[in-house]
Amino acid sequence: MTSIRTAAATAGADPAATNTATGTSTHIGSGSGTASAGGVPSKAAPQLRELVFGAARAAAVRAAASLGVADALGERPATVAELATAVGAEPERLGRLLRSLACCGVFAETGDGRIAHTEMSRLLREDAPDSLKYICLWCTEPWTWETWPRLDTAVRSDTIAFNDIHGKDFFTYLHEDAPASARVFDKAMTTSSRQSAVELADFLDLDGAKEVADIGGGQGHVVASLLEKHPKLRGTLLDLPQVVANADPRLRDGGPLASRARLVPGDCRREIPVQADLYIIKNILEWDDESTRRTLANVVAAARPGARVLVIENLLDNSPSMRFTTAMDLFLLLNVGGRKHSSDSLVTRMTEAGLSVTGISPVNPYLHAFDSRVPDRVAA
Repeated sequence: MTSIRTAAATAGADPAATNTATGTSTHIGSGSGTASAGGVPSKAAPQLRELVFGAARAAAVRAAASLGVADALGERPATVAELATAVGAEPERLGRLLRSLACCGVFAETGDGRIAHTEMSRLLREDAPDSLKYICLWCTEPWTWETWPRLDTAVRSDTIAFNDIHGKDFFTYLHEDAPASARVFDKAMTTSSRQSAVELADFLDLDGAKEVADIGGGQGHVVASLLEKHPKLRGTLLDLPQVVANADPRLRDGGPLASRARLVPGDCRREIPVQADLYIIKNILEWDDESTRRTLANVVAAARPGARVLVIENLLDNSPSMRFTTAMDLFLLLNVGGRKHSSDSLVTRMTEAGLSVTGISPVNPYLHAFDSRVPDRVAA
C-alpha cells in the first residue's frame, strides 16, 4: 500500500494539486490544473475535479461502514491483511479503499504501513458514543444513487424525483419495499435524536414550564432528557402510532420516567390534541410547505394563550454547517419534495401561522432554536 504521507508530501510540492482542507493530492488524469490569467496554476480545476468525484468518497465511507472496518480496528494499529481477515475482504482491494479514505482523514497509515484510527474513523464505530455509522449508511442507501442524477430535472419541474422513479412516495416505498433500509433509517434517526437530546436539554431554559410537549418527537429522547434533568416537569410525546409504540423505554410503562410522561399517537399535520406550556418542534418542518403550514397552525390552535413554541431546525444561512445543510436541502428536494429553511423563510412561516417570534439562538453548530409565543389574539 503506497504511503499516504508520501502522496501528501508530493501534493504539497504543487499548489495546484493540493486540497486546501486536507493537503492531499487531487490530480485526476494527466492535467495539473488550468493556468490563471497571470500564468500561475489555478486551484479551481483540481478542486472541481475532486468535487465531482465526491460520490467516490461517499461510497468509500459507506463501504467501510458496511464492512465494519472501524469496528474491527482496535486501539492498536493493524495491517491491511489483518483487517481484511476480520471483515471478510480481499486484502489488496481493501488497501485501495483504505488509501482513499486515509487521504480524507478517515483512518491513517503508520510509518510501518499499518492502519490506525483517526477522529473521523472512530465515528464509524457502532459502539462510539457519538457514532455516525448509521447516519453515513442512511445517506448512502442504494436508492440515493438513483435520485441524485435526477437533480437537474427536479430543478426544472415541481415533481418529486423519488416518486417518479418508484411510483410511490418515499416512506411508503421504505416500509413496503426496502425494510432493511427502513431499519437503517430508524437507527440513524435514533442516533441523531439521542445525541442532540442531551445538548438540547442543556440549552433550554424551562423557567416556569410545568408541561412540555415534543411534537413529532420520534422515540422521545428529547422528552426523556428533559424529564431526567427537571424532576418536577411533565412531558408529552406525540408522533405516529408505530413510532410512539417504540418510544424510549424510560417513558413507557415500567420505565423510570413513565409516571411523568404521556405518549400520544397521532399525526401533527392533522391534529395536536395536547396542551402544554412549551411545545418543541424539532427537525420536522422540512416536508412540503403545506405540511409545515398545517403543523404550525395545529400547534397554535391547540395552545393556550402565552404558550411557548420552540422550533429547532438546521439552517441554510447563518450556520457553520451550511455545507451539510444545503446538501440535505437537495436530498429532501429529490426524495420527499421538502426543504431546509433559511432564517427568513422559517420566521415567515411561523409568523403566518400566528406565532410571535422572540429570538433565534444556536443550539450547536448544526441546530438553531426559534423561540416564539402564542399571542392572546391568536388563541382566542
